[in-house]
Amino acid sequence: MKLSPVSRIQSLSLPLVFFSVLSCATAAFAAHPLITDDAGTMGTGKSQLELTGEYGHDKEDGFTTKTRQGDACFTYGLSDAVDLVLDLPYLHVKTSDDTTSRIENGFSDTSLAVKWRFYEHDGLSLAIKPGVTLPTGDDQEGLGAGKATYRLFFVTSKEMDPWAFHLNLGYIRNENTLDEEKNIWHASIASTVALTENLTAVANLGVESNPDKLVGTDPAFVLAGLIYTLSEDLALDCGIKYGLNNSETDRTVLAGVTWKF
Repeated sequence: MKLSPVSRIQSLSLPLVFFSVLSCATAAFAAHPLITDDAGTMGTGKSQLELTGEYGHDKEDGFTTKTRQGDACFTYGLSDAVDLVLDLPYLHVKTSDDTTSRIENGFSDTSLAVKWRFYEHDGLSLAIKPGVTLPTGDDQEGLGAGKATYRLFFVTSKEMDPWAFHLNLGYIRNENTLDEEKNIWHASIASTVALTENLTAVANLGVESNPDKLVGTDPAFVLAGLIYTLSEDLALDCGIKYGLNNSETDRTVLAGVTWKF
C-alpha cells in the first residue's frame, strides 16, 4: 500500500527530528561549534553559559528538511576536576515536498552530565563523562525519545601550543518509544589552532550509529569553524558542518556565544 504524501513526510521526519535530538544531546557539551568535547574542566565554583543556534538543510528523495535549533547549556565546576553540565535544546523542524509539509516545534529532551578529568600530565588530559537524557520533549511529535536515555563518553585531549587535539569515544543507551536503534556508538576527533591571541580555528570529523533501523549507513560529518575571544569571560563562535553521506544533514550553519562567570 502506498503512503499518502503526508504519511510519507511523517514517517521520514520523525527519525530526522529524533536524530537531531540525539545529536544535540551529545554535541551541546563541547566547546561550540565543535561536536567533539575536550577534557578540560571549569574549576571549583566557576560557571559557563553557552547560547547556541543552528540551521540545517537536508534534501533526500524529493523531501526537504529544514532544522532550526536553539540551545542553552550551563556548566558548573563542582571541583577542579569535576563539572556538572545541564543542557536544554529547542527544535523547529519543517519537512516538505512539492505539495505538503509538516512542522515539529518545541523543547526537546533535557540532558544532564558529569565530566570527571581523572588524569592530567604534560599536556595530556583524560576524562570520562556519564550522562542521562530526561524525556521532557514530546515524543508523539518527534521532539524526544519518550524514555530516559543513558550514555558514557571517554574524552582525551592533547595540547601542543598553539595546537590542541581531542578524541571522543562514546556509547549511548538509546531507550525510546519510536522503535529506534537502542545501541548507539560515537567516535569523533577535533583539532584547534590559535591563529592569533584572540582567534582560534577549529576542525572536526566524526561518525555515529544511525538510530534508524531501516538505514544501514551511519551518519558522518566534517566541520570547520572559528572562535573569537572578546575577553577572558566572553567568546563568539561560528562554523559550518557538512554531511559526508546521505544519512547526515547536508549542511548545517552554527553560531554561538559563551559567557564564563
